Amino acid sequence: MARHVVATANEIARGGRKLVDVAGRGIVVFNLNGEFFALANRCPHQAGELAKGQLCGLVRSSEPGVYNYSRQGEMIRCPWHSWEFDIRTGQSWCDPTKIRTRRYDVKLTHGAELVEGPYVAERFSVVVENEYLVIDL
Repeated sequence: MARHVVATANEIARGGRKLVDVAGRGIVVFNLNGEFFALANRCPHQAGELAKGQLCGLVRSSEPGVYNYSRQGEMIRCPWHSWEFDIRTGQSWCDPTKIRTRRYDVKLTHGAELVEGPYVAERFSVVVENEYLVIDL
């Protein structure tokens, strides 16, 4: 499995999101109070762009007229037909057993831990001799 660096942690504010392209796939990275999650940028219903959706919470009801609103900002609502998805799991709330959007694992990694890419800068040793800089080729 290939790893792709898509952003620095401070590029995505808490409660924010960023649309990235990874190997031709649109992926939305969300920051939920310092935790990062990534979903495909396609609603499975009719391919609406989830990156343009509204963040919302979870509404549950134990009986008519009684509503419990929780998990504010942890759901994304498709801008086309208002299908809602759990940002943490990709699970749909209109049919949680069958419908979900693709979820991708996100790992916060320190720069020193990243493997060098295919491009390596050529290095030359530099020494100071009598206050002159000398480069060895």
